[in-house]
Amino acid sequence: MVSVELSSVTKSWGAAAAVDKVSFSVEGGKFVALLGPSGCGKSTTLRLIAGLEETSSGTITIGGRDVTHAEPSKRGIAMVFQNYALFPHLSVAENISFGLQVRKVPRAERDQRVTRAAEILGLKGLLDRKPSQLSGGQQQRVALGRAIVAEAPVCLMDEPLSNLDAQLRVEMRRELRELQQRLGITMIYVTHDQVEAMTMADQVVLMRNGHIEQDAPPDELYENPASIFVARFVGTPPMNVVPLPAVLAAGGASQLTQPSGHDPAGLAVGIRPEMTELSEIGIAADVVAVEYLGADTLIETRVGGHGFIVRRPGKVRTRPGEKVYITLSQSALHWFDQASERKVVRG
Repeated sequence: MVSVELSSVTKSWGAAAAVDKVSFSVEGGKFVALLGPSGCGKSTTLRLIAGLEETSSGTITIGGRDVTHAEPSKRGIAMVFQNYALFPHLSVAENISFGLQVRKVPRAERDQRVTRAAEILGLKGLLDRKPSQLSGGQQQRVALGRAIVAEAPVCLMDEPLSNLDAQLRVEMRRELRELQQRLGITMIYVTHDQVEAMTMADQVVLMRNGHIEQDAPPDELYENPASIFVARFVGTPPMNVVPLPAVLAAGGASQLTQPSGHDPAGLAVGIRPEMTELSEIGIAADVVAVEYLGADTLIETRVGGHGFIVRRPGKVRTRPGEKVYITLSQSALHWFDQASERKVVRG
């Protein structure tokens, strides 16, 4: 199994750095997601690993070998693009084997690899069809097949599920993860969808403005966010993060044990919506909207003018315009410095 490591990798266009001194390592055989909003640098980072963009500085190592300036074909990687990049005039079998033909792999070996990939991906009955005769999910499998037959130890994926409908994305998430584990591939997967990252990845590298905001396993990202950005980006609905003075003014003083050594005026308190309850006493809030989702209800409120969501199981009978009171789980509180937006260690 082949590892991948980036050390202080930067990509600049003029004075603007799309990727700025990014460092992370991917253990061999692991599934790592590069997560973040549009424009954060995640796809550029993937293209740098693939050799499709030249690094401005820093080093990229694959399998212990420095490939920073190596051609894409010399890096031992396969790549699946967002648009699948299938040739419309070629059959499924020809699309899958195209890269092998270019590399002049013998016909018998090509056929053997294509047959194996088709069996793995459930494409055996579709090998003679053209891409236009396939569904979106089938086209995605063909793109995966092309990566599988390359037998590269590292597979890079750039938002491969974004063109699929919601139900098919759920199915393909499971299939992708199972495939990666079965083949033992080191996979680096770019996505803006935190659900994809959280459900598939062993490790999530969350990016913002060309930097890494946090690099951690999915559960740590959710349970111990390093910044306000992480807290709000990961989780559906996102974590409530409210300036401490607003919570205190709404009657929250008795519920909060503040970290020592910090000015209360500069702190913000965070808590996940599911770690809150409605009560007869507590933090005063005004109900703005109520969303009944079947298994639970989201109650959107305002605490001192700041948005605050309460998530409770089942159906909650409250209406917009009502005043409610919120209690918080003390063990689930997170504290942030408002100026730096970084997490404050409880003192």
